Amino acid sequence: MSGECKSLRVLIEDWFGSGELFTITRPDRAKTLPCRAVKVSVARSSGPLAIVFFRHSDGSWCVYSPMIVRPTMNWL
Repeated sequence: MSGECKSLRVLIEDWFGSGELFTITRPDRAKTLPCRAVKVSVARSSGPLAIVFFRHSDGSWCVYSPMIVRPTMNWL
């Protein structure tokens, strides 16, 4: 992760563009997740587009969850 911490608004504008009208909601499962998450959606002529942003412990927002667990193999 880079040292640059962008605000959620800046990230939304990077992903969707500054002229888009978007809606921000909390996903249905957000209350059961151990991290904060928001869903940003926009209606486009090609169809709806939605991206989920996750808040990390350092305060940054990313499109991947901070709770990524690496798969392990158990040979026992």
